[in-house]
This record gives sequence, C-alpha cells and structure tokens, in this order.
Amino acid sequence: MTTKQKPEALEDAPKFKFWKNQMETNGLKINGVSEKYVRHRHNGEVLFAMLEVDADTPEGDKIPPALFLKGHAASVLVCLIDKDTQEKFVVLVRQRRISDGSHTYEHPAGMVDADDAPDDVAARELGEEIGLAATAADLTKLNSKLWFPSTGTSDEAMHFFYLERALSRSEIMAFHHKDMGNASEFERITTVVTTLPEAHKLVTNVNGLLIHFLYLQHVGDYETMKLL
Repeated sequence: MTTKQKPEALEDAPKFKFWKNQMETNGLKINGVSEKYVRHRHNGEVLFAMLEVDADTPEGDKIPPALFLKGHAASVLVCLIDKDTQEKFVVLVRQRRISDGSHTYEHPAGMVDADDAPDDVAARELGEEIGLAATAADLTKLNSKLWFPSTGTSDEAMHFFYLERALSRSEIMAFHHKDMGNASEFERITTVVTTLPEAHKLVTNVNGLLIHFLYLQHVGDYETMKLL
C-alpha cells in the first residue's frame, strides 16, 4: 500500500527559499506572503504557487504584489542529424496548453527546483517526453546566466541546452508521432520530428523561438537562421 506524502509547506520549498533569498539579496524587505493557491506534485513537493507579496524596495516603494512562483525550468533543443545526408531534424512535443487551449509545439522542457542540477533535469526530461536516452554530459548549455521570461509576474528562470546526435533516417523518424502521455502531470504528449525552419513556424512559445536562435548562433549555422 502506497503512503501518501505529506504536502510540503511553502516556506520549506527550495524554489520559495531561493526566490526569497534573491529578493533579500537585492535589498527588498518582505513583510508578508499570502498564499492564494498552491499545487503540489504527487510526492508532496510544491510544484507552483499563486502568491500575494507585501515587500518594500530599497527606494521605498512597494513591489507589484502578484507572484506566480514557478522556479527554474530547463529547455532542450534536440537536433538529430541524418548520418548519410547530414540533414538536421528537431524533435518537438505537442500538447494542449492553458494559454489558449490549443495544441502547442514546444521543445522538451521540465521544471527545476533550486536544489536540482538543471542539466540532470534536462536529460531526464528527454527520456520522459520524447523517449531519448541522454545524460547531462550529452548536453551543451546555451546561456551562462538565468534569463526570466516574465519578470513582472513570475520568478520563472530558464536554462537552455541543446543536444546533437547522428542517427540513421529510420532511427530519426522513429521519434515521430510517439505517444508520451503522462496523466500524473496532466500532460498528454505526442512527439513531432521536423526541420528547424518548419519547427520555427509551429512553435508559438517565446522560449522555444529563442532557443532556435541561440542554437544556430552557437553552432554558427547562419544559413539556416536566414530561413527562420
């Protein structure tokens, strides 16, 4: 019989403690935090939270109070290279998102708690979301510091990586239209294999669009960049 894990208290969550420390390091005084909604993982850990924050800035102002506490996330551009033709393909994940309810196309990604290694999380997500076995050593980091997609309302910070792997065409296409549904995390994922220019047309997530340019710049593929 499985014992249900006790829900983690917000103040004990690594992502909350990291956010609070960063706020105080940057000179803010936190007077109070009001929990509006907290969602936990199946193991009891805090996944994210909607909070109202009462905090003073060093300039004597109040910081805007709405905070979507999400923590860090890691995103990986997977580039599979045809051994014979050297043609490049990327693997996307297709799933419905609450932004507008539509099917969206994104790169494999996962949430990272402050005490996790982002590259370990990224490698694990490749196995869970697209069925690709990889380790942290297989990944190359694309940003040297944390980047924040929504500085006004969330603490979410991104770690971007890429992985290149040479495979036969049949091995590459084996990643196309795989059902990777995961009901425990309210996800139903299907994989999609496509070229990077076509992926750029499909992706509407800003992080996904950014990682295209970061990858192409890093590998010096400016010809493909012109096609985006």
